[in-house]
Amino acid sequence: MSRKGSYQRKTKETEISVSIELDGSGSYDVKSGIGFLDHMLELFARHGLFDLKLECKGDLHVDAHHSVEDIAIALGEALRAAAGDKKGLMRYGHAYITMDEALVRAALDLSGRPYFVPNLGELKREVVGGLPTEMVEHFFRSFSTHFPMNLHIDVLRGNDTHHIIEGVFKAVTRALRVALTIDAREAGVPSTKGVL
Repeated sequence: MSRKGSYQRKTKETEISVSIELDGSGSYDVKSGIGFLDHMLELFARHGLFDLKLECKGDLHVDAHHSVEDIAIALGEALRAAAGDKKGLMRYGHAYITMDEALVRAALDLSGRPYFVPNLGELKREVVGGLPTEMVEHFFRSFSTHFPMNLHIDVLRGNDTHHIIEGVFKAVTRALRVALTIDAREAGVPSTKGVL
């Protein structure tokens, strides 16, 4: 069974198309218009072993906010479509990622109930490669609402803003990779409720 999802979003501020395959090889073709966000989405695909195509035409002359938020929404919706009814999934995932001096932990539950707990610490730079650092938290809040999950992110230590943000994206991606893995022993939905 192929686990693929796609989503298109068009507003007066952005026009976005996303397609993702969960059981891919980590290939990517990403054009967000924001250099550092492209880098983060590329490593999202590579470390999740997801095949990702994403293009955004946004009003970057105004601000990066609309593009970042709408990309998170579209990516979340594409993942929701790809995951389907979640039968057979591991459901839970966690990961610790180091990036030189930075250490980041992410833990998540594909519960269908969005709840986001961020602890990103102090990000010393306001912008990295065109990405306003305040948008990192907003990205994951929007993402975890539209692919509804319980997501906790903790920056345990770190000084370099680039390393911290990259660690956050990698930790969430690695946790997702685990949670989206098919468990050969799980015949149904991994919940006593019978639905996620």
